[in-house]
Amino acid sequence: MKLWAIADLHLRYPANRAAVSGLVARPEDWLIVAGDVGESLEQMRWAWQELGSRFARLFWVPGNHELWSASGDPLSGDFRYRALVDLCREYGVVTPEDPFVAWPGQPTPEGGRFRIAPLFLLYDYTFRPDDVPPERAVAWAMEHEVLCSDEMLLRPDPFPDRAAWCAARCDEAERRLSAELAPGDRLILVNHWPLLQEHARLPLVPRFMVWCGTRRTALWHRRFPTEVVVYGHLHIPQSQELDGVRFEEVSLGYPKNWEGRRRPEEALRLILGE
Repeated sequence: MKLWAIADLHLRYPANRAAVSGLVARPEDWLIVAGDVGESLEQMRWAWQELGSRFARLFWVPGNHELWSASGDPLSGDFRYRALVDLCREYGVVTPEDPFVAWPGQPTPEGGRFRIAPLFLLYDYTFRPDDVPPERAVAWAMEHEVLCSDEMLLRPDPFPDRAAWCAARCDEAERRLSAELAPGDRLILVNHWPLLQEHARLPLVPRFMVWCGTRRTALWHRRFPTEVVVYGHLHIPQSQELDGVRFEEVSLGYPKNWEGRRRPEEALRLILGE
């Protein structure tokens, strides 16, 4: 039995849908999907039907693309997120609103359980140089003609802005991470956006870091007993280690990110199991 992870399936693209359909079935294994499944509830439903036939259990956290909504769409912001959670529950997919699930495989070295903790934390414009205040972060990025579509499509309703929504999500995650673990437990932290600013490095568009996370999570991998951090968003798959913790960026990405470079099967990252 193994625990795998992947992110950024971006199912609006036919090539990515074909890639998902072509994944080898692993009927005894579990799969983490770390955000950006698609941009509609229909794409999400398709994903859970396809992946649910290939894996024993699925875990999901939202990315920014799932949360996009056009002007006037009643399913926007937190209301859209809650609708996505309801859809996941139709298929038995574990979400950030559910209890942390214990991995049924090997125990931790301390005799506890590895617990999978799906998180939804967003970003608050604090990933930027120290001399750029958060309120100027978007303008700083636009100086290099960098602007995330979130500014038009990711509405924060009912929160006043995305930073306030991020703060509320971080408050709730900190409460749960402090309260829901037994002695000896270790965490698989899952969030779409990286937890560390130093990991939000995009060589071609470095100022895109503005939309990549929050400084509030900078020490979470040390503050909480963490084994692995799983994230996506960057479309730059990589494995790193810091303070004895593995950090796994597990994105598939847009077709231009993977076609001719690697097989979709190679986007699956082994998190636990042998």
